Amino acid sequence: MSFASRAFALASALLLAACAAQPTPPPVTPPPVTPVPVPVPTVPVTPPPPANALAAGVALVPAAGTIYDQWAERALRAFRTSCPVLMRRQDQSGLAQAQDWAALCAEASSLAPEQAASFFRDRFEWVRVGDGKAFATGYYEPEIEGSRVQLPGYVPIYRLPTDLIRCTKPDGTSGRGRVDQTGTCVLYFTRPEIEDGVLANRGLELAWAKDPVDLFFLEIQGSGRVHFPDGSVMRVGYAGQNGREYVAIGRLLRERGILPSGGASMQAIKAWIRANPDQGRELMRENLSYIFFKELTGPGPLGALNVPVTPHGTVAADPKFVPLGAPIYLAVDRPEAYGLWIAQDTGGAIKGPNRFDTFWGAGPEATQTAGGMAANGVAYVLLPKSAAARAVAHP
Repeated sequence: MSFASRAFALASALLLAACAAQPTPPPVTPPPVTPVPVPVPTVPVTPPPPANALAAGVALVPAAGTIYDQWAERALRAFRTSCPVLMRRQDQSGLAQAQDWAALCAEASSLAPEQAASFFRDRFEWVRVGDGKAFATGYYEPEIEGSRVQLPGYVPIYRLPTDLIRCTKPDGTSGRGRVDQTGTCVLYFTRPEIEDGVLANRGLELAWAKDPVDLFFLEIQGSGRVHFPDGSVMRVGYAGQNGREYVAIGRLLRERGILPSGGASMQAIKAWIRANPDQGRELMRENLSYIFFKELTGPGPLGALNVPVTPHGTVAADPKFVPLGAPIYLAVDRPEAYGLWIAQDTGGAIKGPNRFDTFWGAGPEATQTAGGMAANGVAYVLLPKSAAARAVAHP
């Protein structure tokens, strides 16, 4: 073995001996890790809306100190018109029973106009439903151009289809729908399906509207007048609805930042649709609700009570919170809407306690007032004293 080899072997042996002599280090224990709690986002629970006025809560309030004669006289005429229906109608709000109104209706029938203000102030009990905070919009009787026969570009104004019925769906719920070829109750056709012709050639055309935008807003109002080229006029009224949910396109325009908050008046919505016809058509089709009409040959237009509504006297309300036919006092920040009204109508967008829609009649002034109406304030419901006592005592 060479010197270099022996030296290498000796060095390796010494290195191995040195390594063998080194103590084995103890295992390193990592410090304990304290788990950091991950916050779980809390989802706010929105309580379900009250089922009716009794569930919302009812409280007595003092009668208004001032009731102007013109308010009271107009309200008295509308109240008298409603009484025959009011005394036999099943109330959904839970606030009154049909017999509660008998004495008040009998008294109203013989009152002189100058007695109207004291009648509403003294003979009723005034109550607040829920917190009483009210919001009121406006509606009117629109006048549109049309034809009795189909013309190029005109769109149909449909009668109520016979296959639109109340039926029970497979999930056990019942409502407006149709029975399909399998015998199953299904939802009725949507606005886009109807506009695309699913009801065509069934003899349902009541008349034809020159402008689909005008027809859309006629549906929102629920009644109106169709002017024909020969100078004749057909008055049309609500006959039914397809059972689909109403979607307010003004709200969609606000949510999407297209129109400012507080700037989505009817006039502004119409102007935007006409300036953006393709987008406007698609926007209107997002409202799947569709209204069917009937011709009115007597006085009108008719409200939900099937009696003529009164300009500046009729208000639409949610019947779950206001007995239809009852007087309403709106103390709001728009002087035109301030005062006494009679709940004679309903509306697809008029839902919940203290939500109202004031009726203004026909013509340019009514159109302007209704289209820009957005009033905030407090609402009071006027009830027979016996009904109010029961409502307030309800647990």
